Amino acid sequence: MKIGTLITVFACVLTTNMTFAQEKPSDLSSKSWPFVATKMPAEWYGSAEAKSVAENVLMAQKEIGGWEKNKPYHHAFTESEKSHYLETKNEVGATFDNGSTITELKFLARMYAQTKEANYKLAFEKGLNYIFISQYGNGGWPQFFPVRKGSTSYSGHITYNDNAMVNTMRFLKEIYSDDKAFSALDLKKEVKVKAQRAFDKGVDCILKTQIVVKGKPTVWCAQHDEVTLAPANARSYELASFSGAESVGIVLLLMELNHPSKEIIASVEGAVKWIETHKIEGIRLKSFVNSDGLKDLEVVKDESAPSLWARFYDLETGKPYFCDRDGIKKETFAEMGHNRRNGYDWYIEAPEKLLKKHPEWKKNLAEN
Repeated sequence: MKIGTLITVFACVLTTNMTFAQEKPSDLSSKSWPFVATKMPAEWYGSAEAKSVAENVLMAQKEIGGWEKNKPYHHAFTESEKSHYLETKNEVGATFDNGSTITELKFLARMYAQTKEANYKLAFEKGLNYIFISQYGNGGWPQFFPVRKGSTSYSGHITYNDNAMVNTMRFLKEIYSDDKAFSALDLKKEVKVKAQRAFDKGVDCILKTQIVVKGKPTVWCAQHDEVTLAPANARSYELASFSGAESVGIVLLLMELNHPSKEIIASVEGAVKWIETHKIEGIRLKSFVNSDGLKDLEVVKDESAPSLWARFYDLETGKPYFCDRDGIKKETFAEMGHNRRNGYDWYIEAPEKLLKKHPEWKKNLAEN
């Protein structure tokens, strides 16, 4: 090969490598934080890039042990963001909403498994302790801790919304069950025992908050009052109700338990029956452009459409309800304004997954 050709090839390789190096950060930032935190190849968590992300996670951890929600810790922090996290370490508190705190703890466990750097383990243990101290005596967890005060705050309610409490409990189950993702941490036996006790109290809370109608267990509200355990309001359009969405995650968690008690079995059966009888057939959501030129949604008849469920069902009538930010219930999807009609999942398909798993669960139950 001629010298000129070699130089050209070398230049191409160099350019390609430089391009890759330049694109790598943007490739990472194009992924979601939950993906980066838990789905990257195991060896990546020992890389310099991962350690750079971990610096952000450690910086953003609140002194109490948890984290804020919806923060892309895998993006480079600006000086302003660094100042924010350092200045607010002792303020506000932290949350379990939208996977927060649990996601960061899973990331730290992966970092420690690859690096064995003590600061990751210490931060993990601090975050795990946050889960313990934020649990109510009745077994539930708030969305936000320390609990915000004020008549308009709902973040102190026992929160099933977006699977906040279910995610927390499933994480604790992984801890005390010696899941391999946490084996490198070599957690003390007393910590695992504490995790199992917290989980068991959570199950007890789930059973106590299940809505009972005429002596029969049904489903749950997306959030329950932390004192009375009754269904409770959240945002203005999230009124106390039977939840067609959050109840699915709760029942799936209960179905994962080995040797369930009679109470747990009755809870699952009651919820499954309620979900089966409240499915909606013969409709689907259709996109269209409205008279204002905006993308919109409408309900249309379609006998071949898969089963749907409403996000919320009225506690008095058992019928689906819809709601704008004015907090006034509406009987039909079309009655809502454009913003809420298009800015929220009022119909869901998730319960179908539960109904498909239920027969296998019953079969396993009979065999064991």
